[in-house]
Amino acid sequence: MAAKSRFTKLDAFTKTVEDARIRTTSGGIVTIVSLIVVFFLAWGEWQDYRRIEIHPELIVDKGRGERMEIHLNVSFPRVPCELLTLDVMDVSGEQQHGVQHGVVKTRLRPLSEGGGVIEAKALALHARDEEAAHLDPNYCGPCYGAAPPVHAQKPNCCQTCDEVKEAYAAQAWAFGRGEGIEQCEREHYAEKLDEQRNEGCRIEGNVRVNKVIGNFHIAPGKSFSNGNMHVHDLKNYWDTPVKHTFTHEIHHLRFGPQLPDGLAKKLGKNKALPWTNHHINPLDNTHQETDDVNYNFMYFIKIVPTSYLPLGWEKTWQGFKDQHHKELGSFGQSADGSLETHQYSVTSHRRSLSGGDDGSEGHKERLHAKGGIPGVFFSYDISPMKVINREERPKSFLGFLAGLCAIVGGTLTVAAAVDRALFEGGMKLKKLRSKDL
Repeated sequence: MAAKSRFTKLDAFTKTVEDARIRTTSGGIVTIVSLIVVFFLAWGEWQDYRRIEIHPELIVDKGRGERMEIHLNVSFPRVPCELLTLDVMDVSGEQQHGVQHGVVKTRLRPLSEGGGVIEAKALALHARDEEAAHLDPNYCGPCYGAAPPVHAQKPNCCQTCDEVKEAYAAQAWAFGRGEGIEQCEREHYAEKLDEQRNEGCRIEGNVRVNKVIGNFHIAPGKSFSNGNMHVHDLKNYWDTPVKHTFTHEIHHLRFGPQLPDGLAKKLGKNKALPWTNHHINPLDNTHQETDDVNYNFMYFIKIVPTSYLPLGWEKTWQGFKDQHHKELGSFGQSADGSLETHQYSVTSHRRSLSGGDDGSEGHKERLHAKGGIPGVFFSYDISPMKVINREERPKSFLGFLAGLCAIVGGTLTVAAAVDRALFEGGMKLKKLRSKDL
């Protein structure tokens, strides 16, 4: 017999000799069942360890000097593209009149012809077909008493009809159909306007704005500022034999990048975060009708900044501060899969610019102010709170090992108790049978 070491007295696992062991059929069955149970529970523990959960967190948004992108796609079946203008302004004093960069106007056929697409035109300050390249190189178009535009093709000149319109807008003068203006008659501006009277228009694209309280709107006519007032030249909108109205359909409106479909499904599976892209963009597929020429639609939007941080984002985090140089449409997306986007809630209001009440809807006590600009207006406010959705594993590797040990130990303990009960039960039955004999 081997000599006892000093650790012998500490042995908590006493052994039995082989001759003292009894093997039974029930014990073999219990062993097989316990192994199956251990394997099944261990697989479940592994799946739980590999599972990724999304934990929402609400913090104060401490970002400063940030910008965000507005992605919009809106159709106006009863207003031609030539009359529509997109303007953006905010409380910081920044104004974007007649936004052109990053926006596309698509001409739509009249509703009587099905409303299909005619052509798409990427907006630019000076479209090539409007350049006066075929004229005398020394030609300098008059601006008819207005100051020439700052970004004119030729300094101190108005070479195109658009430049004359821009010069008039800067002076806060009404432009009309361009009768008597050489550049507009050369480009057949009035004739083109008449051709489009029955058409519709779809405006889609991206606009980058300051992340402060502001608004953007789509209204008829060239826009300009007159003192502290924002004014539109509505002459061509009103003086027409065709009735234009701001019936519209918002196909899509979001602030920031779109959530990937995989992430939207993942968020939707989380009972604490029952989100889809529809919940994040509640104005999608909104349709509004009116037969009133002087009608105004207003949407009041509350924006909540929202970040999504994927698993392992700490290792490759680059942040979103240096993204102002990125192209339109890619703002808020990082190479590591992080997303900086926005959710929003919205309430809407509609009124006739003629004033009156809502007696037709059974609310005579509800009065409307008179005056304003027809169009569709979006006023947005930024929440001071920010939602962060962070991917995390619910269990560490050490937790997985601890759970695995608990499964093996617990299952074998229960199996031993069951085997002991079956063995002793069988022994008692044998004794009872032997007594009866």
